[in-house]
Amino acid sequence: MLAAVDHVQLAAPPGSEDRLRAYYSDALGMTEMPKPPVLAARGGCWFRAGAVQLHLGIETGFRPAKKAHPGLRVTGIDAFAARIAATGAPAIWDDALPGHRRFYSEDPVGNRLEFLEPLPGPD
Repeated sequence: MLAAVDHVQLAAPPGSEDRLRAYYSDALGMTEMPKPPVLAARGGCWFRAGAVQLHLGIETGFRPAKKAHPGLRVTGIDAFAARIAATGAPAIWDDALPGHRRFYSEDPVGNRLEFLEPLPGPD
């Protein structure tokens, strides 16, 4: 049986690792994880924040997905959106999901990311 999502892998073009590090570490506040040597030779980078892991793998002929994306739950969504926007990345709000506040952003290579926070329920 499925127990948890271990990680989400996104693709990136060759040579984009420094731009990815700036976004995922600085803008999102994630910590870069060391890749096993055999996988590090392929390029890319892995990041973690708590139980959330995002792996960026290098893909020749990369084209970012415009619809597919990870949905990442956050706390303090207004401050988080402001932090991302302060780095020059977009923070595009969307109110179409009942019971949540959410926005979309893109990493430096065009991967779409959704950030959402549930609204407080009635007491």
